[in-house]
Amino acid sequence: MALLGAQLVITLIMVSVIQKLGNYSFARWLLCSQGLYRYLYPDNNALKTLAGVPKDKPKGKKTKSDSNGKPETFHVPRSLEIQLETAPVTPLDVVHLRFYTEYIWIVDFSLYTAFVYIMSEVYTAYFPLKDEFNLSMVWCLLVVLFSFKILLSLTKQYFTSDESIGERSTCIVSFCVFLLIAMIMLIVDENILEVGVDPAYDSFNENASKFLENQGLSSVGPASKLILKFSFAVWAAIIGTLFTFPGLRVARMHWDSLRYYSENKVKSLLLNINFAMPFVLALLWVRPVARYYLAVRVFSGMSGPLMTPQMFDTLRIVLVILTVLLRVSLMPRQLQAYLDMAQRRLDVQRKEAGRITNVELQTKIASVFFYLCVVALQYICPIIMCLYLALMYKTLGGYSWSSFIYETAESEPVVVNMEGMEQFQMAWENLKMVFTQDVHRGLLGFATWWSCFAWFLTTSLGTMYQSYFRIS
Repeated sequence: MALLGAQLVITLIMVSVIQKLGNYSFARWLLCSQGLYRYLYPDNNALKTLAGVPKDKPKGKKTKSDSNGKPETFHVPRSLEIQLETAPVTPLDVVHLRFYTEYIWIVDFSLYTAFVYIMSEVYTAYFPLKDEFNLSMVWCLLVVLFSFKILLSLTKQYFTSDESIGERSTCIVSFCVFLLIAMIMLIVDENILEVGVDPAYDSFNENASKFLENQGLSSVGPASKLILKFSFAVWAAIIGTLFTFPGLRVARMHWDSLRYYSENKVKSLLLNINFAMPFVLALLWVRPVARYYLAVRVFSGMSGPLMTPQMFDTLRIVLVILTVLLRVSLMPRQLQAYLDMAQRRLDVQRKEAGRITNVELQTKIASVFFYLCVVALQYICPIIMCLYLALMYKTLGGYSWSSFIYETAESEPVVVNMEGMEQFQMAWENLKMVFTQDVHRGLLGFATWWSCFAWFLTTSLGTMYQSYFRIS
């Protein structure tokens, strides 16, 4: 195996670029150079002036509250008319926010991985790989794992906080619901939902049995299909649970953005397309809805279908990429809709009766900006996971970008010459024969489709909540 090939050179070049561009960050540019502005909470003097609370006269001695180190507390009416001042979001403001490091890392590393993947695809287009392993898949896998870890860390906060009983219950209910949905989807016939799990299992079962026989081991085959599908369902339920609160958050930002751009038809259309694309992507794996009309049925007046099967397979991956690009381009507007929540909270509070302390009011306003990076991660991590699962699906599944332009032949499995190989290398090559293109297509096809489907389902539930259960 040619480990010291051009792929390793590409990886080393990108590692060097990462070190050289340490001061530049695309993630920081998205937050601090796109015109985002935050809301400043009024200080105690401003609140006292608005509420008519008498100000304390300066004294030479410290008051009892000052000596204890506690902030000054007083009550103001909830119906107080307050118009918050704004300030642009700067790098010095965001560097102290929660999950800032995780946000910078996942966005920038995803961008570097995209460059590695593009260069590897260009290289392999002219010099197809034979015995080499595609190193860009390691980069893509790392991005998927990092995204999963960050979403897991965000969800973990609901189980470690004593004030998140409702969120914790929502996560448990989401896991059970997504587990049921996943088990239903996995028993659907491949002629309806073509995720490729059944062909993947058949290929894996046959080749794994041969591999064990070649190693001198007697076996009736790997785990049963029922156990395999149940394992997939548990993984799918975990992904759906991790996507639940990000989906609800994105639905809220979409709802607020539509209200902000209600008079701008073009931007409203882009926002609606951005919101509906996960549903379109999920439908592309439903054979009677998508493949039948685009790649099978011959319409009147035509000599053949609209697309070849290879072109349709590539279309799904291309649409995933376009969806992610659209979402990233609209990310600043969505984040600004979240930051505007500070003023909306005061507008809702103004309709309430009673009084509130100055500390509670200031905390209500400041907490919106404090969780900006958390919201950014909730927005970006699911689509990053969908993107790089789709790229792995394309490469390991043996699809071709050129088939989107013209018809190409199906790629044949590479036959490896075992003569002269060492024993451990022969075992490695035999093991590679177990994980064929059919296996990769089944694993990554289901992972890609489920990620898009779970993203659509959670955002749809969030939209229903905003439409029917939320007043503000």
